[in-house]
Amino acid sequence: MKLERGINFGGWLSQCNHTKERYDSFISKQDVERVKSWGFDHIRLPFDYNVIENADGSDKPSGYVYLDNMVSWCAEYGLNLILDLHKAAGYDFNDAGNTQKNSLFNDEKLKAKFVSLWEKIAKKYGSYTHVAFELLNEVVEQDLASLWNSLITRTVSAVRKHAPVTKIIYGGIQWNSARTVKLLEKPLDENIIFTFHFYEPLIFTHQKAPWVPNIIMDRDVNYPGTMEYFIELSKPLGYKGKDVTDADKKNMGDSLIREMVKEAKTAAAKYGVQLYCGEFGVIDRAPAEDSLNWFKDVFTIFKENNIGSAIWSYKEMDFGIIDDHYKPIRDELLSVYVK
Repeated sequence: MKLERGINFGGWLSQCNHTKERYDSFISKQDVERVKSWGFDHIRLPFDYNVIENADGSDKPSGYVYLDNMVSWCAEYGLNLILDLHKAAGYDFNDAGNTQKNSLFNDEKLKAKFVSLWEKIAKKYGSYTHVAFELLNEVVEQDLASLWNSLITRTVSAVRKHAPVTKIIYGGIQWNSARTVKLLEKPLDENIIFTFHFYEPLIFTHQKAPWVPNIIMDRDVNYPGTMEYFIELSKPLGYKGKDVTDADKKNMGDSLIREMVKEAKTAAAKYGVQLYCGEFGVIDRAPAEDSLNWFKDVFTIFKENNIGSAIWSYKEMDFGIIDDHYKPIRDELLSVYVK
């Protein structure tokens, strides 16, 4: 399965107002055709459990229509597709640290529901050779590594009853940090892909993002820059800034990216597992030329390490590649990425 150069369709079936109007208008077959024409080979499709499942665990046939459509459209245009469960019953990365909302890992009923949902997805889509499954978007909390590994094993075992060779994708904790791939246990079989997300340095890629506590809102953050510059700016981010503040103090720019990617690559290589970056991108509040500099560095290092990836994101979501902010650099960005 080719998962080399992809793009996320974020904001359609996840991180959105869950209305029929949204589902029917945000993404269409023409968007899939455009992605293919640009030279991408796959789409990562985030979706929330409540698109296809009711609160009691029963199916929502009306929601499955949208997954069915994307499976069909991708097949028509020769694209591979990752079905990415972005939000599960009892777990949403946006609710990090809220143990009442994020109770999946400590609630047996929710864990059973999680496994059951993936069994249903496997039964429905496991025969499609162009479809892969991503078990859960981002597990955040530091104390969940062991519990997450346990749920992975349980879910993969259930999926394999119905989809014996489908590629299954999952990552580590701390928002799928490259530095936590090493916490994943040995996979059950050879059709597993380890994933990570890459938004480092966060102080640059998420500058002026109002949802990030203590982020700089009143001035631009440029890229590249000195290590001292990024460490100082990252300190107020606390846990979200650790990938920079804990890094080798000599490295910045492509050197920092190289250091972090190498750590993930080494962890995957330990088990002979393919490594994939499911999300990377720069917010539309960052200077466009600096964003292009960052993308070029990331592209280069991913290609050097044979790491497939998917840009975040296609449309809107503060990161939309097709939106006006990216217009001055879009052609060059895409030419560098998909060539």
